[in-house]
Amino acid sequence: MLTRKQLTNSLFLFFLLYFYHAAAALAADIKYTLSMPEPHTHYFEVEMELQGARKKYIDYKLPVWAPGSYLVREFAKNVESFEASDKAGKALSAQKINKNTWRVYSNKADVVRVKYKVYAFELTVRTSFLDASHGYVNGTSMFMYPDGYQKENGTLVVKPYKGWNKVSTGLKSTGNFTYTFPDYDILADSPLEIGNHEVLQFTANGIPHEVAMYGEGNYDAKRLTADMKKVTEEAISVMGELPVERYVFIVHNLQRGGGGLEHLNSTTLQTTRSSYGTESGYTGFLSLVAHEYFHLWNVKRLRPFPLGPFNYDQENYTSLLWVSEGITSYYDDLIARRAGMISPQRYLDVVAGSISSVENTPGNKIQTVSESSLDAWIKYYRRNENSNNAEVSYYTKGGVMGQLLNMEIMKSTKGEKSLDDAMRYMYNKYYKKLNRGYTEKEFQEAVELMAGKKMDAFFRDYINGTKTPDYNSYFEAAGLKLVNVNEGSKEINWGAATSQTNGRNVITSVARGSSSWDGGLNVNDEIIAIDGYRVEGNVNSFLAGRAIGEKVEVLVSRDGKLLTLEVPLVQDKNVRYRFEQVQNPTELQQKIFKKWLKIANA
Repeated sequence: MLTRKQLTNSLFLFFLLYFYHAAAALAADIKYTLSMPEPHTHYFEVEMELQGARKKYIDYKLPVWAPGSYLVREFAKNVESFEASDKAGKALSAQKINKNTWRVYSNKADVVRVKYKVYAFELTVRTSFLDASHGYVNGTSMFMYPDGYQKENGTLVVKPYKGWNKVSTGLKSTGNFTYTFPDYDILADSPLEIGNHEVLQFTANGIPHEVAMYGEGNYDAKRLTADMKKVTEEAISVMGELPVERYVFIVHNLQRGGGGLEHLNSTTLQTTRSSYGTESGYTGFLSLVAHEYFHLWNVKRLRPFPLGPFNYDQENYTSLLWVSEGITSYYDDLIARRAGMISPQRYLDVVAGSISSVENTPGNKIQTVSESSLDAWIKYYRRNENSNNAEVSYYTKGGVMGQLLNMEIMKSTKGEKSLDDAMRYMYNKYYKKLNRGYTEKEFQEAVELMAGKKMDAFFRDYINGTKTPDYNSYFEAAGLKLVNVNEGSKEINWGAATSQTNGRNVITSVARGSSSWDGGLNVNDEIIAIDGYRVEGNVNSFLAGRAIGEKVEVLVSRDGKLLTLEVPLVQDKNVRYRFEQVQNPTELQQKIFKKWLKIANA
């Protein structure tokens, strides 16, 4: 008969062996091979070898979305010619069981190989693209994963098209276009630029940075890398450290393009190839650099709970995109300003413009910024003709909220602390110490800790409500006053945007609260005449000299039927803000202003 100690030891050994064998059953070697033998056809070819699974069947999945871009994009629609085989090359039965899953009946084979093609002809930062000039791969749209093996490390072998000799990616290279990854998340989060692009380099904070420049552009390489170095080092100074061994910028210089997408140790940026030639275009690009680089901390490491580990099969909802994206928007121009790329006045003009944009958006009174965050999946990326009336951008309003939070912290602490301190605190606590995401409540608590006061009213009224802030009560802390240049304007708010095709004025949107809204004009109405006179060209020319309160008769064609509508002319109440300094700012106001914008004492 076993003693209690012997029984305990036996049970411990049993469970140890059980969990060892269970873990071993899931352990496997994974190798991907990416080739592009006919780039002009826009097809990548992917082969994946899974060794050691020995299961009855294996499900292979392709994500439906790209982290950082909150829309289900159905990447599986571009997959063709899926097939599977064993080590000897014998075909294995496979069937598609749902929109993004292929089941391979592997019959416990030690080696399972799957092959498939991906049509890639959408050059955005979220998708993949291949043509005769280059290849660009966004992992979630290209690489399937065997379900249950997402945590396994693996190898990626890239076979560039003949004559292409460069691959830029954040993945760790072992030479000969071969790369390793610790798990699927890293593979999916590491885009690749393949071709003969120009590679620029600089070092920031002792860390090498690579800039892969696809396409021609009117940039000065020496100036650009010097300025990117200044911007990245300023971003590092905000968060206190750079948690990567190297960083890669992939830049697509296009005829038309804009935007970026963040990754753990890289980013993809798109810009027009001529944008570097003007001050606004050049500084705009550097602000984009700052935005995506700041995501290196905010989102990729410091993140709301739902944003990792990712569920690649469906939406990952959070009401905190106003922090993840909006506060990053707050920092992008500010970092460019602190790096000396933007003058203080230019920066203040940008801030005033953002506030004007929020307050001139009718949807700002309908949708809260937390709701905007949660509804990104169904609204922000699926805009229609009424979106401006019903929605507010979590980017723009989130950035404005960041401005107010910064001012409140600086005011409450007499300039000793700022939003920078709150972001560093969050990063150190939730990423470095607890290694987890944070909640809405925890973000508010961090802001309150820095401000030394409760912020319930702020979050109730401005984050979870649609109340208009008293902006001057915040910016007064920096000795600034927000002035509405349009105050007292007698302009008419017509409110119907039109497109002109073959001389026809067809309404494309109607702004809530405008003359056209109140008068019943609809999208798709063709405006034919106003007060009996045929409309040709700009509608506004027919409103010149009209007074607020008057009514005009508008003849429209609606679905082929002629209608006459009586439209009241209402006042344009849109704002156009600018900042002015208060008279005789105090020493504290000057201190806060200079610290905020990083202005050295004269």
